[in-house]
Amino acid sequence: MDWREFAEEMARLARRLLAQESPQTTLDEIVSAAVELIDGCEAAGVLAVSKGRAVSLAVSEDMVRESDRLQGELGEGPCFDAARRVDGERVFRIADLSEPQPSWPRYAPAARDLGIGSMMGFLLYTDDEDFGALDCYSGHPGAFTPESETAGWLLASHAAVALAGARTVDQLEHALETRHAIGEAMGMLRERHGLSEDDAFAVLRRISQHHNVKLRDVAQNIRDTAQHKP
Repeated sequence: MDWREFAEEMARLARRLLAQESPQTTLDEIVSAAVELIDGCEAAGVLAVSKGRAVSLAVSEDMVRESDRLQGELGEGPCFDAARRVDGERVFRIADLSEPQPSWPRYAPAARDLGIGSMMGFLLYTDDEDFGALDCYSGHPGAFTPESETAGWLLASHAAVALAGARTVDQLEHALETRHAIGEAMGMLRERHGLSEDDAFAVLRRISQHHNVKLRDVAQNIRDTAQHKP
């Protein structure tokens, strides 16, 4: 591998990731980059584990989604373990799935039936948060080398930082949208019922608590109702 060329690709990838509009498009770009830049990688995905369930956050093809589904149903598999940080592992590489895999006795033969010959995975994490695991697949045994593993680890490190930034931006934008919606709804209540600002907010909060509905959704319903009135 030409590491100078790879470093240039990483720099271009970092700029592409920062230019994405949402966490989901960032995830999709990470998966595409893994297939494009990691030697031996024919398919890739990002798997997270939520409340014991395997969740496919992004996949390059259906085979990856099927692999994630199997690992979730069986409760075992290398990607599943990486996403859960079993044994504290942050990187794994399985050279040949045709060989016995004592750690995943049920998943390994099912993976072979899907046409998977070898796999790698990398935990996507920062100091503050885990985002799941970036998983790389090949239909051929022995497709991934130590250099492939290093390249994957570097890509995953860039990806985790980008995901942290994307999530922060997305949260900020969501907060601004929520504040705007609540402000509009309060203005409508004040105009329609002659309420003060504090009283209008108190009305929104009571509706939210009584119906167990998020404040933003209450505000949106009030806005929608007002727009549809003749």
